[in-house]
Amino acid sequence: MKVLVFGLGALGTVFSCLLKKKGHQVVGLDREPVLTAIREHGVKVTGIWGEHTAQLDDLQTSVEKLHERDFDLVILSVKSFDTEAITRQLAYVLNPETYLLLAQNGYGNYEAAARSIPENRLILGRVIFGAETVNLGHSKVTVVADDVVIGSPGNLIPESILESFARTINEAGIPTRISNEVMKYLWGKIIYNSALNSLGAILEVNYGKLAENEHSRELMNRIIQEIFSLLQAMGQETLWPDAATYLQDFYAKLVPSTASHHASMLQDIQRGRRTEIEALNGAVVALGKKYKVHTPVNVVISTLVKTKERMVLQSPST
Repeated sequence: MKVLVFGLGALGTVFSCLLKKKGHQVVGLDREPVLTAIREHGVKVTGIWGEHTAQLDDLQTSVEKLHERDFDLVILSVKSFDTEAITRQLAYVLNPETYLLLAQNGYGNYEAAARSIPENRLILGRVIFGAETVNLGHSKVTVVADDVVIGSPGNLIPESILESFARTINEAGIPTRISNEVMKYLWGKIIYNSALNSLGAILEVNYGKLAENEHSRELMNRIIQEIFSLLQAMGQETLWPDAATYLQDFYAKLVPSTASHHASMLQDIQRGRRTEIEALNGAVVALGKKYKVHTPVNVVISTLVKTKERMVLQSPST
């Protein structure tokens, strides 16, 4: 299979390395500092899935420079705020038979991509394994909460095609399955990330520490309750019937399996980068305004993250 991985950050490195090691043709696309490191050392994955290294077939800094145009699959693992601009570029260079897998955080990536890419070519992914960037081109897989789940929100892609992609990714060592209710899974991740990523970034602790403290637990409870009120107004179902049921799973299953993980949002702030807060708590706030649902805790949390982000970005040392 011919694969383009657009974005060789923590997740993109894992996908590119393991797919290449399995024998697929893999091209990587990212900024030059990342590519320089990968040319010298290859892509590397360590952590709970073992140690793996691979040399990708090609590395490019822009879609215009791609030598291949007949990819079977493009895996998009860039930040959510770049989705619309990047998919607009991809629309001009991809083969009409190519499928695009959105392996990203937050709400709105599918909607942004659909402005340029036909929806019967868009695969939505719920990725819930945790990977941290050790060095450029080197990711450490720290936790796995569940399989990667892929699907077509409108069920516009034949199940056999989705099964084929899921099998390929699974055989590469990334547990993956398909679902015809992928939006339920995606919203489960949005709830999870909105509760943990933002507070983890503000308080600079791992997920387990957040669950241990009664005050951060109360904040997470309120974030989650507000999101369930929003989902009810939207008419969007999840895998849990209500907030109380979700909170039981959250503290009994979801947090314990990822307790040692540090939020990618914290990693972004520490590296002086823009965060994805607008696709998480910020998206909850925006949707709350649209559906007339009050989300005061999400407002405060998103404002605090944006304040911290701005302070870091404006610091002379970054």
